Amino acid sequence: QVQLVESGGGLVQAGGSLRLSCVASGRTSTMYRMGWFRQAPGKEREFVATCTMNAGTTKYTDSVKGRFTISRDNAKNTVYLQMGSLGPEDTAVYYCAGTQRTYSSQYSFQDTGRYDYWGQGTQVTVSS
Repeated sequence: QVQLVESGGGLVQAGGSLRLSCVASGRTSTMYRMGWFRQAPGKEREFVATCTMNAGTTKYTDSVKGRFTISRDNAKNTVYLQMGSLGPEDTAVYYCAGTQRTYSSQYSFQDTGRYDYWGQGTQVTVSS
């Protein structure tokens, strides 16, 4: 089993920055992909960013490209999401997700179904 714990959320003014962290514990040695999703009130959970743990290949949703950066530290079993130029539209609960599966015939990296492990979420609130 794998446990994911996020931290780093909070209240920030528009234009500001935050860095989220996600620490994985348990059987993490075979983790293939980790990512970040977010869910605003009344909306579905949406993909934000993902990276593969070995190669470090990254993908982003269009709305955060150039503003957010996902990175990983394999030695610390940690994935980060550096967020900049934040706006009120970025307000949401941010969830860390991970999977040990190297392939899925049913889901892409943007789908929640692609991931098997989830953190409890951390709130990010951006004031205008």
